[in-house]
Amino acid sequence: MSLPQTPPLKRLSRVCTAVLASVLLAAPAVAFDLDSDAPITVNAAHARLDDSQGVATYTGDVVVAQQGTRLSADKVVLYRDDQGLSRIEATGTPARYSQTTAGQTAATEASAERIIYNATESQLTFERNAMIEQSGNLFRGSRILYDTRNRVVTAEGDNGGNGEGRVEMVIQPRGRAQSDSN
Repeated sequence: MSLPQTPPLKRLSRVCTAVLASVLLAAPAVAFDLDSDAPITVNAAHARLDDSQGVATYTGDVVVAQQGTRLSADKVVLYRDDQGLSRIEATGTPARYSQTTAGQTAATEASAERIIYNATESQLTFERNAMIEQSGNLFRGSRILYDTRNRVVTAEGDNGGNGEGRVEMVIQPRGRAQSDSN
């Protein structure tokens, strides 16, 4: 009796996801650490705080930073609930996200037209022209979801009617990635 074979494309997709997770996410990423004693700072040209709704809107060359994590965008909206900061939404052309983690030799750089950090779900979402890069390794798609708690990446291509939704991944040879980090 033979076991059912996994279709080659599905098998390749699993391998690519595993390789991507190990290449891009070698160090644990926590996005903004809301349990940290380090403050989150926000700089912008304009700010509007609606305390009754728990919403702060920043516009004009916005930079949100905490230790090694930085988010820059045209507009950033911060949402608070009873537990504190719960969600960050950034839009830009593109919005940019950068993170360096202790012990990590190269920063993780990402960009998209919309970046959402959902603290409750420990999830980063990059939408529209999404790209994540580290040490020359690249992951690009229409939408990339990153579960920061479980370190799981899911990417989707753009299926905007043409049926050619694709995800692109570039993985550098081991020697290249190591020599780039020195």
